[in-house]
Amino acid sequence: CSSVTSLFKRKPQESAHPSNPQNRYSSTRSKSQKKEKKMEILQKIWEMTAFSQTGGDWSFLLMILIAFVLLYLGIVKKYEPLLLIPIGFGVLLANFPGGGMGVTTVTSEGYIPLADGGFLLDAEGNKEVIWDMPLHKIAHDLGLMNFIYYMCIKTGFIPPIIFMGVGALTDFGPMLRNLRLSIFGAGAQFGIFAVLLAALAMGFTPQQAASLGIIGGADGPTAIFTTIKLAPELLGPIAIAAYSYMALVPVIIPIVVKALCSKKELTINMKEQDKKYPNATEIKNLRVLKILFPIAVTTVVALLVPTAVSLVGMLMFGNLIKELGNMTSRLFDTASNAVMNTATIFLGLSVGATMTAEAFLNLQTIGIVVGGFLAFALSIAAGICMVKVYNLFAKKKVNPLVGATGLSAVPMASRVANDIATQYDPKNHVLNYCMASNISGVIGSAVAAGVLISFLQ
Repeated sequence: CSSVTSLFKRKPQESAHPSNPQNRYSSTRSKSQKKEKKMEILQKIWEMTAFSQTGGDWSFLLMILIAFVLLYLGIVKKYEPLLLIPIGFGVLLANFPGGGMGVTTVTSEGYIPLADGGFLLDAEGNKEVIWDMPLHKIAHDLGLMNFIYYMCIKTGFIPPIIFMGVGALTDFGPMLRNLRLSIFGAGAQFGIFAVLLAALAMGFTPQQAASLGIIGGADGPTAIFTTIKLAPELLGPIAIAAYSYMALVPVIIPIVVKALCSKKELTINMKEQDKKYPNATEIKNLRVLKILFPIAVTTVVALLVPTAVSLVGMLMFGNLIKELGNMTSRLFDTASNAVMNTATIFLGLSVGATMTAEAFLNLQTIGIVVGGFLAFALSIAAGICMVKVYNLFAKKKVNPLVGATGLSAVPMASRVANDIATQYDPKNHVLNYCMASNISGVIGSAVAAGVLISFLQ
């Protein structure tokens, strides 16, 4: 009995001994299965990340760096934060691999390329043409940003809406009181046509050259509207260049002014000139003139340059509902706040989303950025030179800073010019005089865009 009992006691110990071949196999298999499960989980985690979807192309990191720079300029430097922050964040969203938040670059025929080298096909196996796709299908197949882009931007809807908001926020009074200064706003459009010719010489098509040149007007919505009509494939880099240089107005204007203007010219006091040479005519009822002006300008532009009326007309409508006061106060409040802010959000995010590595990192884009800066600087320089020529023949001198603000960057350009003037003479405030040229530059750039579209579309 004792031997049998000891046998039963030893048997479990023997079966659990490591030297048992069956037990060793089970233990090894269990460890192997656990390891495989761990590796499978890790593989799924890796595949979930953006890094696994780069395909060996790490250029997206450079685009993310560009997004950080734009956000830095908007948040820290406070350069046009209402525009650069949504644009910068749109660039950030668009460039994470696998996120599906970038606006798809399509061929000139409208075909949608895929990562494997093929094209998106419809249910019948034919190449899908994005122009024929309904918006709900674009949203389903291509994502949110493509939906916003093709609904709001590609249709040309957003730029005129923003112009309406700009009109509602703009006071045309300074220009109407100093109409003779508005000519310098027209002169500043020289940069548009100078860069257009230079771009043609560099090999850009006429449509692309016009879209590049319009950056010189320093008007983001106008640049976007023109590019949508003439060269939609360049929308991303042109929009970024236009809005970046608008944001850098406080940097670019002082550079050009210091290069071209003397201290004597910058100390010309416009108020003293008015006292010395008073205007021959006085406006008796400015409010009536402010109401009639947008109606008259819209009528003239619509008759002479119909292609510009969508921008100029909406600008003038926004200004009209502002000047009518209580009669249209609700419309004015909506146009200048809710509608304007909504349009700016969609514009910034979707334009930023066009800035994918594929669309942006190429020699053509570098040429656009350089050409845009040249257009911007030439527009400022042309306005200054026009004032210099005017002063050679006129008794009533004009401060060259008035010519430097013939851009569409309202009212930032005028504020920058006024700051420069007060640095040389604390009593020399030129803000209202600069606004005359500044506001006319908005109208001038929109008309110039209409002319280019008429000739090249």
